[in-house]
Amino acid sequence: MLEISFFGVRGSTPCSSETTMGVGGNTSCVVVEAPGHDPILLDLGTGLRYAGEEMCARTVVPSGGTALVTHLHWDHIQGLPFFTPLLRPGSAFRVVGPPQDGTLREAFEAFIRPPLFPIGLDLLPAELAFEAMDTGSFDLGGITVTVAPVPHVGATNGYRLDHAGGSVAYLPDHQQPVDMVPTDDVLELCRGVDVLIHDAQYTPEEFERKSTWGHSTPEFALRVAIEAGAERLVLFHHDPVHDDEAVYAMADQLRANAPVDGPEIIVAVEGLVLQSGSAMPLGVEDPQVAVGS
Repeated sequence: MLEISFFGVRGSTPCSSETTMGVGGNTSCVVVEAPGHDPILLDLGTGLRYAGEEMCARTVVPSGGTALVTHLHWDHIQGLPFFTPLLRPGSAFRVVGPPQDGTLREAFEAFIRPPLFPIGLDLLPAELAFEAMDTGSFDLGGITVTVAPVPHVGATNGYRLDHAGGSVAYLPDHQQPVDMVPTDDVLELCRGVDVLIHDAQYTPEEFERKSTWGHSTPEFALRVAIEAGAERLVLFHHDPVHDDEAVYAMADQLRANAPVDGPEIIVAVEGLVLQSGSAMPLGVEDPQVAVGS
């Protein structure tokens, strides 16, 4: 069983206002955990700071884990130096991401360094190991991680986790194609998952103006979910210009037009907790669902 906790659900840039407090304004960060396993971090956006605080408040603080980074756009990596478990001597974390020009470590060192940041990556107390890969699979103590390329702007990975009958696929940035046909790599990555976390940044009207910006509409996210046979679709990577009302309205419209036998549609919000294979969220509920709309 995999527990999936959402700490950052926005795309592009963090946002903070009274109108975005319900959904949350931190950028991409999801933590996946299974009993007896180190945490798996899906992206390192600003939500990572809150994930680290939650981990450090536990009786037993994780001394290691694995970060699966989809790509190196700023909104997916800027939380790394604020992840408090990295400040604990003796901790060790593995960072997996798509190949870059040069090594993956060098790519991170390029932004965690003066004058962009007060210190360099080498001064963080934790041991960090970097591994570049864009296809294949590996085992994390019984959790199978599958990696595949996803169309976006620049090298981008999607990830799938399988453990004890539970599964989750994570595609936070996905360029919607003109013909609305997902690639074979994408469909295989998402095939039959319990939980599909998918880019749903733009309305159809916005997509017409930004059709090459690397993102999806909720309608395309639903198509991926249906074609892949996913049980639940989590709408993710919300645009920073969309307030809570706009995000929930997009989800309501999608539900109204979705097939009755299609996947359950959930809005990603900060504080949401899901379990793979379970029927309902364990944590924060979508307010629109709660009132029965």
